[in-house]
Amino acid sequence: MEALNKKTIEDIDVKGKRVLARCDFNVPLMDGEITNDKRIVAALPTIKYLMEHGAKVILCSHLGRPKGEYKPEFSLAPVAKKLSEYLGTEVKLAEDPEVVGENAKRIASELKDGEVMLLENVRYRKEETKNEENFSKELASLADIFVNDAFGTAHRAHCSTTGVAAYLPAVCGFLIQKEIKFMGGALANPKRPLVAILGGAKVSDKIGVISNLIDKCDTIIIGGGMAYTFMKYLGHSIGDSILEADWVEKAGQMMADAEAKGVKFLIPVDNKVGREYAADTEAKIVSSDEIPDGWMGLDIGPKSMEVFVDAIKGAGTVIWNGPMGVSEWDNFAAGTIAVANAVAESGAVSIIGGGDSVAAVTKLGFADKMSHISTGGGASLEFLEGKELPGIAALQDK
Repeated sequence: MEALNKKTIEDIDVKGKRVLARCDFNVPLMDGEITNDKRIVAALPTIKYLMEHGAKVILCSHLGRPKGEYKPEFSLAPVAKKLSEYLGTEVKLAEDPEVVGENAKRIASELKDGEVMLLENVRYRKEETKNEENFSKELASLADIFVNDAFGTAHRAHCSTTGVAAYLPAVCGFLIQKEIKFMGGALANPKRPLVAILGGAKVSDKIGVISNLIDKCDTIIIGGGMAYTFMKYLGHSIGDSILEADWVEKAGQMMADAEAKGVKFLIPVDNKVGREYAADTEAKIVSSDEIPDGWMGLDIGPKSMEVFVDAIKGAGTVIWNGPMGVSEWDNFAAGTIAVANAVAESGAVSIIGGGDSVAAVTKLGFADKMSHISTGGGASLEFLEGKELPGIAALQDK
């Protein structure tokens, strides 16, 4: 895990320097208002550190998918307003459709130590997602140092995540540092036993993660829609449950690999099934080898919960990615709640990655009991697969 040795903002002198900081301000908007500002709050420690240490701070981020053209509805204006409130000082937005334009250059040149500005949405430029040199150079021309603190886009090689690092000394902020410390540490040198809990709808999304974790874990727990592909391999009748028929053999191969390596591989022994895919469908509990035709599994059952909770109890480290059932419906959230509760009470180092499990843990009120909630969906999955993330690889080593 060479990611563990990257320089951070604390390893360099930022005083009087123009610092271009890539944050993840990709927040949900409704009618121009931010409906959830968690990502902005998560970026504050890095921004405040830079301000307090006398940097001239130039923030940048993407928002949504404007697809390489200026669209006012994807403007970062609401973000500039929210940042100004949190920081107690005006954060000027450089309103240039071309991002690095006259406004950006002027405001950047006039910044005093400790002041902060924000560039417009980097995805207004089609070059951004293609990582084209000309835009990377334009971004770099504004600053002396590059700080990447956007873990959510660290798996993308874009101008504002990796391109600028070719032209400026590049280090990470506190958010990426925390991600590397927790997730990197859990994979490189975990407190044992290491238990991975993987859920969500599809096996195909998690194949890389499972393969990588079989080499590192003591126990792997499988729940959610993807469990039925494993049950199918065991010859169980799964009724109308979600199935990825192309992945049945691969699922069997993974179970065999786990067994060969002495890794406990747990799949549900019973399920809560429904007649149709609806929150208020008629439901009942059945064992995993007898899901009736016309019924579909929508959550793990009470016996599975017992088995899973028992496996989590003694864990030293838990990595959890994906819910156990359709957790947004109260009727099928019990499995996810039981697992969240067990992880919270285990005293293990707990790392929650991936949008759905993060949403479930937050909604159910367990967020503050987890050691680390990852800010990146796709990025945390790729990190857990053991892939090198370009946005981290581009940073200077210590």
